[in-house]
Amino acid sequence: MAQKETNGDPAFEKLGVTSWLKLKLFGKDKKTSLVDTQFFDDFSSYKTIGRYDIEKKLGQGSMGVVYLGEDPYIKRKVAIKVARPYLDQQDDEAQKYSKRFFAEVQSVGRLLHPNIVAIHDAGLHQNFYYLAMEYIIGSTLDNFCTKNNLLPVSKVVEIIYSACRAIDYAHSQGVVHRDIKPSNMMLTESGDIKITDFGIAHVQTDNSYTKGVIGTPCYMSPEQITDQAVDDKTDIFSLGCVLYELLAGKKAFPGDNHFAIMYKISTLEPDSILNIRPKTPPILDKIVRKALAKDTSVRYQSCMDFAYELRVALRGLTNTVKKSKIDDVIDYVHQASFFENFTRSQVNNILKSSNLTKVPKGKILLSEGEIDDSFYIILSGKAMVRKNKKNIAVINRGECFGEMAYLAGGAREATVFAVTDCILMKISATLLEKSPESIQLLFMKRFAMTLLTRLAQKK
Repeated sequence: MAQKETNGDPAFEKLGVTSWLKLKLFGKDKKTSLVDTQFFDDFSSYKTIGRYDIEKKLGQGSMGVVYLGEDPYIKRKVAIKVARPYLDQQDDEAQKYSKRFFAEVQSVGRLLHPNIVAIHDAGLHQNFYYLAMEYIIGSTLDNFCTKNNLLPVSKVVEIIYSACRAIDYAHSQGVVHRDIKPSNMMLTESGDIKITDFGIAHVQTDNSYTKGVIGTPCYMSPEQITDQAVDDKTDIFSLGCVLYELLAGKKAFPGDNHFAIMYKISTLEPDSILNIRPKTPPILDKIVRKALAKDTSVRYQSCMDFAYELRVALRGLTNTVKKSKIDDVIDYVHQASFFENFTRSQVNNILKSSNLTKVPKGKILLSEGEIDDSFYIILSGKAMVRKNKKNIAVINRGECFGEMAYLAGGAREATVFAVTDCILMKISATLLEKSPESIQLLFMKRFAMTLLTRLAQKK
């Protein structure tokens, strides 16, 4: 634990390390929780909440209790999450709880994805908060995390592949889940995965993410447990923990207490899956280790990177090849924001005049003064623009660089180097000029939008 985390905190001096960590994670004790568990008894006599008829209790979690209900107007089954803050809490504390409860509405309400549970409604009924959600018939992945009930390896890969695509979509909407774990992932009767419980998700409203020790210890990233600012790579680490557990039948970072778990996450590597389940394809062990990298610059830079390598692994498993390799590559490239207005057919055409390449952290991608009319799009990772020995701009996933040499026909005006491991799409201007005019116009539009955005950022 970093020294800065404890300095100036009188609680640390009184409680010691383990108790202090529990305080940071969960508050003083269960009795001080803002959730009023007495409401279970109070609510038991209710037959309706809002416009919904209550049928039976489905389960209970840290943020409340979930009931099966029905919308009487459209005759649709719904899962209704209900909770109430302690009635003796101060107004500001109750308001904080209310804000956290409805964060799930704000985060998931904007998400429309087949692998993310949908929220239909939310409101306040007397002094009870409620969310009406899509009702899923199935079981959580918790049921498949023990050695005597493991899923086939190919099914595990398919599940995490779908989960990666769903979480990548959430990230593209500015939502970081922060609590990915088996109990928040449901396998439906039809075999599809559904991501649930965005109750502690962070919705990006500016260029930074909220700090805070929050989440479930066994699945928290190193940056979460040290109270650093977190971004989408924290969800990647958690997905890696789930993948490990589904393959190995044990947690990647087990422990008897929270301190032991967090120590392992911060400093130790989990046992190799190959030692636990020897018949596992070695490529999956490599994929898990990259997802669980403690250095975020070494970890997968996006969930789509994670998904793409899972698809490669799936190709090598018996009877799992569903799409051709070129289709996988088109899917991977098409998800980049640069190509959001391109069709799959147009992306396929562009691939004929480009190359995809992986470059390591620190590598110089372009050098000031060199003559070359190729330009690049970052499909994964992050790069830095340097001019006159000063860093002047960061280029993120889905953005382009080097286009000015193509547009102006001159030498490079700056140096660009990789801040993290990157996957780049290098496009030949000469070959691009042979593409249909509709594709060239789309590129010019993207270049214009990029220029306007960069000019606006300099003001």
